[in-house]
This record gives sequence, structure tokens and C-alpha cells, in this order.
Amino acid sequence: MYFPFLAEAPEFPRSVLDSLRQPLESGRVEVMRARIKTTLPARLQLVLAANPCPCGNAESLDVTRPCRCTPNARIRYQQRISGPLSDRIDLRLTVRRVASVLDAEAAGDRPNSRELRARVMAARERAAERLSGTRWQVNGEVPGEWFRSPERRLPRAETAVLDQAYARGSLTLRGYDRILRLGWTIADLDGKERPGRAELARALALRGGGAR
Repeated sequence: MYFPFLAEAPEFPRSVLDSLRQPLESGRVEVMRARIKTTLPARLQLVLAANPCPCGNAESLDVTRPCRCTPNARIRYQQRISGPLSDRIDLRLTVRRVASVLDAEAAGDRPNSRELRARVMAARERAAERLSGTRWQVNGEVPGEWFRSPERRLPRAETAVLDQAYARGSLTLRGYDRILRLGWTIADLDGKERPGRAELARALALRGGGAR
């Protein structure tokens, strides 16, 4: 698997960004030249980073460096990442600037790398056990139809938050399925047998950029 990281993602040409849609969706790339057609494996974990505006100072707490971008300039900058590409991004996190002293105070409450690795490995083992007998090993490989099948379908009371978002049109079917996969991953990380309403709501918040 590849792990590309694109800093200042909105500065990349639109054609380059949209070319990532196929590998994000199917895990492969189709190359067609004249009479030749080749399909290549291209599973990747893509990380995009972007400033809130072209100058990077929007919503900054530093009053000495205010943002001077117009509202239209901010919108144009953010829209450089197209809707179809954004719909294929599972996690959208808004990271605020913090003072270094606050960062140091919170450091003691954070798990270390060894603890995080153990938690991830345990979650992957739960997913692998659930997916034994299938052609998949991790939740990210599973199509949404499998999670929505009669055998794996979650109760309506649990998926209500997703069903309402889908009914309003604020969530596509692709987004619905990706939130389901993320919800199952959160449940695996928490050591739960399956996701409930809390895990799905958390997955929806993480996709919407509301997490801090």
C-alpha cells in the first residue's frame, strides 16, 4: 500500500487531484493508450493537508497576522478539492493552532506510540476474525453492500443519524457506506462487538470535520 501525503493540496492542479478518485474508490488504476489497456494495483492511504484560506491566517488567534482574504477567495480555494474527491475522503479533521504551553500541558495525557500500536493491532485482529472466510482483511477493503446486507445490517435505531443525513441529501450513498466502515473501525478500536449509535455519530462527526 502507498501512503502519499499532499501538503497544500488545493495548490495542486485540479486534474491531478481528480486523478486520485479511481484508486481511492477501487484500489486500482486503469491505463489506456491506443489499443492497450492495463489495470495496475494502486491501494493507497491518502493524506491531504490544506490551509483554511490562501494566506493561511483565517481563524488564527494571532491578532497581529489577520486574514486578508475575501470570502470569495476562501470559497474558491476550498472548492479546488472537488466534491467527488471530497466524497471519497473518510476523515476530515479541522486542526486549530494551539499555544506551545498548552501543548506541553496536554502531553502527559496522551498515549505513547507503543500503546497506540497495541490498540490498532487488537482492532485489526477483531476485523480479521470477523472477515475470515471473505477476500478482505480490513474494514477499508469491505464494500458497503456487505455491511448493509441482512446478516450485518445494524438496527434502524442505531443508524438513525445516518439515515436522517442521507434523507436530507447531506450524505451520499458512498458517504453512507464509508461512515459505516469507519463506525465498525471505531467499534474495533473500542473493543466492541459492533458499532452503536454513539460510534456512528462519532464517525459522522469525523467525516464532517467537526472533530478537534
